Amino acid sequence: MLEAGMKAPDFTLLDKDGKSVSLSDFKGRKVVLYFYPKDNTPGCTRQACAFAASYDAFKELGVQVIGVSRDSVASHVKFAEKHGLPFILLSDPELSAIQAYGVR
Repeated sequence: MLEAGMKAPDFTLLDKDGKSVSLSDFKGRKVVLYFYPKDNTPGCTRQACAFAASYDAFKELGVQVIGVSRDSVASHVKFAEKHGLPFILLSDPELSAIQAYGVR
């Protein structure tokens, strides 16, 4: 489990467009990195839609929003299109980032 002051573990995962994205790509920038269990479930959808509703405010502050789940790239495409999600969604089927961050 990460604690305050610890360096965030780097990772490289595929986004909904199949492009490799690394956390280190955002070095020196502010990032909201959130993990969620599954696309299109009620709680995860509410959370993602809340980030989408505030996305312009995050952008104005120079903050990149990134959501991570174990869902496939194809699932992320459908989820983002269905709910108009403008931010990065990363697929972690091997659980590499999920485990590195101690997410359960």
